[in-house]
Amino acid sequence: MKIETEKGHEIVSRILLTKIREGEWKPGDKLPSVVELSSSFGVGRSTVREALSALKAMGWLDIRHGGGTFVKKELPSERKDGADPFKDAASMMELLEVRKVLETGTATLAARNRKDEDLAALQAVLGTMREALERDDTAAGEQADVAFHAAIAAASHNSLLSDLMDSLAERLGRTIGQTRELWFYQETSTAVRLLEEHEGIYEAIAAGNAEEASRLIGTHLTKVENVLRERL
Repeated sequence: MKIETEKGHEIVSRILLTKIREGEWKPGDKLPSVVELSSSFGVGRSTVREALSALKAMGWLDIRHGGGTFVKKELPSERKDGADPFKDAASMMELLEVRKVLETGTATLAARNRKDEDLAALQAVLGTMREALERDDTAAGEQADVAFHAAIAAASHNSLLSDLMDSLAERLGRTIGQTRELWFYQETSTAVRLLEEHEGIYEAIAAGNAEEASRLIGTHLTKVENVLRERL
């Protein structure tokens, strides 16, 4: 039997959660900065950020870019619909399955039909993703993620596919932040890798390589699906 050793960010996350549950930090309270928490626990800042991201993903914290980290005003244990903000994980899985079928096709057509203005639009979104990563702005990163996939659909120049993607936009926008947080919690330096994967998809589309574009976006969505399956 394999014995798992608790990781640093898991220990920090558990301690922070205990402070919230025991009332040391109340709903709406602002937490100490990452630097202060890092010094207090004697761990690196990346470890603290992973712990905070995990608690945000579970619905305990609200991380505001440039404004600090706060305890959620409504804690998971107080939710009328239960303690788990991922109770709709099965629905999220269905959405990912639909996206895999739909977006591998849109990527194929985008590689074949893209025009210069489509590539410019995709490059602009990638630029926004890079800036969001540099600023550690998760909200902007999530918005750019949605915009990137919408831009691929537009580059397919198939109006029906674009309409289908638009119909998913609202649900996608609601869930992509949750899946990104789960993914970032699972893997170190995932934000950088996520950007690199989007850049690889863009390069395949720009090169007109339909097969590679379809493969890369399928692999990308499968990784997200696998993280969600672990949560289920």
